[in-house]
Amino acid sequence: MYLTQHTDYGLRVLIYTAVNDDSLVNIATIADTYGISKSHLMKVVTALVKGGFLTSIRGKGGGLKLAMPPEKINIGAVVRHLEPMQLVECMSENNECLITPSCRLTGILSGAVKAFFNYLDGFTLQDLLNKPTCDLLYFPKIDIMVESA
Repeated sequence: MYLTQHTDYGLRVLIYTAVNDDSLVNIATIADTYGISKSHLMKVVTALVKGGFLTSIRGKGGGLKLAMPPEKINIGAVVRHLEPMQLVECMSENNECLITPSCRLTGILSGAVKAFFNYLDGFTLQDLLNKPTCDLLYFPKIDIMVESA
């Protein structure tokens, strides 16, 4: 199984945002940090905001922040929201497979997907935040003070 790039980027955005929780983050900085497309990341962020995982603050001084603490963001819920888990045609709405009425594959694959999500449900965003990751992704906000003459 392979998760889509959309889901991969979504998890990366959440990790980056959690690591930098002391300030708002922006899509351009996240895209530059990971070396990924800003336009693709905008779609990912939109999905994360719609899913209730991120909050977007518009306007000057705006940016992104987590919608809840990292220990409340369940990895299984994020992947369910971002990932179409239709592994084969018969698991989709557009199923035209001839053997669907008698096939046992759908049940077996559905069980595998259920086990996959049961495992992911045991983890939160907080579980993904270790010191090496934080050291790589943390960019403290630096206030520049201008001395008056």
